[in-house]
Amino acid sequence: MTASVATVAYLGLEARAVEVQVQLIPGLPAFHVVGLADKAVAESRERVRGAVAAMGLALPPKRIVVNLSPADIPKEGSHYDLPVALGLLAAMGIVDAEALADYVVVGELGLDARIAPSPGVLLAALHAATVGKGLICPAAQGSEAAWSAGIEVLAAPDLLALLNHFKGHGLLKPPEPGEVEEAGLGPDLKQVKGQETAKRALEIAAAGGHNLLMVGPPGSGKSLMASCLPGILPPLDAAEALEASMVQSVAGTLAGGRLTRTRPFRSPHHSASMAALTGGGLKVKPGEVSLAHLGVLFLDELPEFQRAVLDSLRQPLETGTVSVARANAHVTFPARVQLVAAMNPCRCGHLGDAALACSRAPRCAADYQAKVSGPLLDRIDLHVEVQPVSAADLVLPPPTEGSAEVAARVAAARGVQSARYAGQETGTRVRTNAEADGPLLDAHATPDDPGRRLLAQAAEQMRLTARGYTRVLRVARTIADLAGAETVGRIHVAEALSYRRQAPRS
Repeated sequence: MTASVATVAYLGLEARAVEVQVQLIPGLPAFHVVGLADKAVAESRERVRGAVAAMGLALPPKRIVVNLSPADIPKEGSHYDLPVALGLLAAMGIVDAEALADYVVVGELGLDARIAPSPGVLLAALHAATVGKGLICPAAQGSEAAWSAGIEVLAAPDLLALLNHFKGHGLLKPPEPGEVEEAGLGPDLKQVKGQETAKRALEIAAAGGHNLLMVGPPGSGKSLMASCLPGILPPLDAAEALEASMVQSVAGTLAGGRLTRTRPFRSPHHSASMAALTGGGLKVKPGEVSLAHLGVLFLDELPEFQRAVLDSLRQPLETGTVSVARANAHVTFPARVQLVAAMNPCRCGHLGDAALACSRAPRCAADYQAKVSGPLLDRIDLHVEVQPVSAADLVLPPPTEGSAEVAARVAAARGVQSARYAGQETGTRVRTNAEADGPLLDAHATPDDPGRRLLAQAAEQMRLTARGYTRVLRVARTIADLAGAETVGRIHVAEALSYRRQAPRS
């Protein structure tokens, strides 16, 4: 007797169809799982054996062979437990195999036959919708699967409840989609006293989605201003919320099926490994740069990260994706992030302060800043010097303008950009000026004659690379959008150049 059940294999944010084929063959009792299965999948036979026994059933005294087809795709994770168990029960004649043919099945089994959550249910639901099938998943993730509209979702707490549903003894109620959390409130810019230049740079970065580097002494407010950034960014729209939730689903961090409109904000410690930052590991999982997709990746104490780890961000910052290559698979995750970094000017942090600077200055600063490679710095649009906060600033009352006022200007500038790039044939969706390139920049960011002359002169004197030249144009376009200007002028180019890091002379 042979039975088949449909499930999926996760490769990045792609769910590929997998057929679980279960066959009962006369011979000595045995239980084999084949089809390029990892350790967790191979161990599923013991969980399935225990779950079947917990329902008072006995496995037939035959040779049980489970084939995961296609056999050349790596199978990882515990979500194969439930399809293997249902395929076995169908082969035993306990479940109608034709009824199972209408569903994609995912879920982990406990030894007591409970169906436990497993990562990637949202991707499995979207895949089921594309192939015109329903989804069988754990009850705890029914609200997550319900976000894929137009499919039947069976969210069962245990294997017995699922069997009763197919027998018609106790039908499972369709789950409701999880809640949509509105954008949360974080730190407010009213908490930042002084630092008008840095706050202006933060507003420009938010309006255009630009990368930002803040350099200043300890206690000057760099981390506080970075944590204020999500509060001035526009909330995720419906498509973006679903896109960000897909990454969280694969990572197993989408709790209760709740989608949020708050943009992700990830702040990994400087001891993070390359796999933790860009993704990978024994079982390839999205890293911090992917978990921050459509949000902010904040790297505090930038030079303290390992240089190889920082350089691994070059490609994701340029392309918006990160590719993890393995011998048996190549996995791609989205990584459209806004990088915000903070660093001290030197190891002691007080360069330029005669009372506090160390005796090794300026060699100390040169050695410390050299830990960050030039190509990575070239990918950062805005470089701003954050000055120490004086006692006079600290005793001042809170500023009258906070995150709400800045967020309104940012939202207006983002609205202009959305209208500008809507319907543009570029192959990928362009949301902000930071993502515009090629013909889009030529059409919308070309400065007027005075601005073009200033940019050409500055490009030669500041030794701008082609990438640096392009990024100045993007920032100038954003500054013009904040000012409500149709054309990029000389004043916009001048301000954009003031935030550009000048290449050192040899």
